[in-house]
Amino acid sequence: MKKIMNHNFQVQSLFLLIILGFLTSCSAYKNKEDKKEEETSLVKKSSLKFTYQDVKGIGKDSLYNRRDNSDIIKVNNTYYVWYSRMDSPITSGYWATIWYATSTDEGYTWQEQGMALGLGEKGAFDSHSVFTPNIIAQDGKYYLYYTGVKPTPGNPKAEFEGNHTTDITAIGLAVSDSPNGPFVRAENNPVLTISKTAEDFDSYRIDDASMLKKDNKIWLYYKGRSIIHGSKGPKFTEMSVAYADTPNGPFVKHKGSLLDKSHEVLIWKKDNGVASLASISKTINYAKDGVHFSMLVDSLTKIPKAPGLYRPDLEGNNVNTETPGWGIAMKVKKGEAYLVRFEM
Repeated sequence: MKKIMNHNFQVQSLFLLIILGFLTSCSAYKNKEDKKEEETSLVKKSSLKFTYQDVKGIGKDSLYNRRDNSDIIKVNNTYYVWYSRMDSPITSGYWATIWYATSTDEGYTWQEQGMALGLGEKGAFDSHSVFTPNIIAQDGKYYLYYTGVKPTPGNPKAEFEGNHTTDITAIGLAVSDSPNGPFVRAENNPVLTISKTAEDFDSYRIDDASMLKKDNKIWLYYKGRSIIHGSKGPKFTEMSVAYADTPNGPFVKHKGSLLDKSHEVLIWKKDNGVASLASISKTINYAKDGVHFSMLVDSLTKIPKAPGLYRPDLEGNNVNTETPGWGIAMKVKKGEAYLVRFEM
């Protein structure tokens, strides 16, 4: 009788082991399939392509070169973009003034309207060139941020040398009651200046403002170069941010940089956080809090140069609106710089 009971117990135990093994196998298979599906989903989310379209009005031009455009805003039924303009064949923004154009067909056709901001007064920080503009609207006013540079200090002909030691830049601000201007320089210009500590990432260049409204503050993202890097500075460009209670400032810098290998500043609202394109590393990065960025997409190809996106969140009443994904960027060749439309 005991032998029979032992035999039955062994049979039951074996049966339970078989069932347990089957269930474990099914669970492992399901987990494997779930993981595979999750990875596939991530790959789909991470795939990002850029396409380009020629534009009319601010595209190729035999007389003028255009580059380093702003983000784009829409006022009533009209889109606005600001950019650096130079006489051909000059392609560098260090010899520019700021112009603007309008479109009514989502950026395919533009009409250049005129100069938005000329050079500053003699001796001012922006008396040689004004370039890389960006825009934000609030309370019926339009705030145009831009980079300025003056002639090289000590140059006997008061010319701009483009050296890597004394030709420092700063970010200025001009304000208007209309996107069509006139834009008047702020009394507290410049609103953001280089660090006085040589080792800091922004001790020589400060440039390329990109704006955001977040947590009841104005966030001004910008790029910087350190004076200690000299002529190699461009490849060591980093991005950071400064904060203000109002668009007029004063702006207080975040301590240190947020992203390295980020030569051209492009940020936009994404999933209640902030996304940023880092052009040197060819990556898209994301920060829920707008500060602590981590890589979202890498190994990008055919990325837009000095791009600006259509940003409804900059228009004044659409703070929480997502970014549609089209914009304007530049193409630069020998003696030629012009603007194109892109989608991502």
